Amino acid sequence: MTETSTGTERWKLLDFPRPPADAQEPESSVLVDYRHDGRIAVITLNRPHADNAITTEMGARLTQAVEDIAVRTAVRVVVLTGAGDRAFSVGSDLRQRNKMTKEGWLRQRQDFDRTLYTVRQLRKPIFAAVNGIAYGGGCELAQSCDFIIASEGATFGQPEAMLGLSAGGGSPVFLPRLVGPGRAMQMLLTGDPITAIEAHRLGMVNELHPADQLLDAALRIAEKIASNSPTAVQAVKRAVQLGEGQPVEQAIAIMMDAHWRSAVHPDRVEGIGAFNDDREPDFRDSDY
Repeated sequence: MTETSTGTERWKLLDFPRPPADAQEPESSVLVDYRHDGRIAVITLNRPHADNAITTEMGARLTQAVEDIAVRTAVRVVVLTGAGDRAFSVGSDLRQRNKMTKEGWLRQRQDFDRTLYTVRQLRKPIFAAVNGIAYGGGCELAQSCDFIIASEGATFGQPEAMLGLSAGGGSPVFLPRLVGPGRAMQMLLTGDPITAIEAHRLGMVNELHPADQLLDAALRIAEKIASNSPTAVQAVKRAVQLGEGQPVEQAIAIMMDAHWRSAVHPDRVEGIGAFNDDREPDFRDSDY
C-alpha cells in the first residue's frame, strides 16, 4: 500500500511504537503475583515496550500460568492486566507473524486457541483490568474473562478485517452478547474501536476508574470475591456459563444442581453460622 493520506490514516490505528533495535525482552513475558495470603492471583502481560503484543512464547506462558493457578486450591480469584500505562494488549505480535509460513501461522493459532480456552474454562473467577489499548486478540482475551473493568482512557477494538483476517479469538461470539449485535457487527466489519466510556455505556465494561487507581479497584473487587465461599462462587459461575443460551427450564435445572451441591457443603453451615454469630465466616479453600 502506498503512503497516501488515505493509507496513512488507515494504518494509524495499528501504528504502535516499534521496540527500539536494542530493546531487551523482559525475563518473563507473563508475571504472576499472589496477594492476600495467596487468595488473589494477579497475572500481568509483561511486554510493555511492545504494547504487550502476544508472541507464541507469551501465549504459552499465559496458558501455563492459568493452568498452574487452576490447581492452586488457595487461589480464589484472578485479575488479568497489562504492564505499562499504554496498553492491556494489542493482540498478536504482527511483527513476529510477518515472516511466518502458513504452517507456522496455523500452529500458533492452535496455541492461542488453547490459551483462550484455558482462560474461559478456569473454574475460579477471572476478570480483566484493562489499562489501555485492547485490540484484536487482546480485546478477545479480555472478553474471555468473566467481566471487565477498565481505565477511563482504555479503548477496545477488533481490527482484524483491516488485515485480511476474520476475527478468530472469540469476538464474533462474545462481542454481540456484550455490546449488541449491531454494534458488534460494525466494530468487526470496520475495525473502528470504541472508547471505554462507550464500552461502559453498552455494558461491555462494568466499571471505569482513573488509570492510576485501576489496579487498586481491581484488588478491592477481588478481595470481595475472595471473602466469599469459593465453592459457592465457582458453582454459580458454572451455572451462569452452562445455562447461558439454554431454554429456561434447562438453565434452571443447571442452576438447581449447583444450588443443591452448595447446600450440602460445609461452607453453607459456616456461612449461616457466621451470620447468626455476627462474625466473619471462615470458608474452606475449594476442593476438587
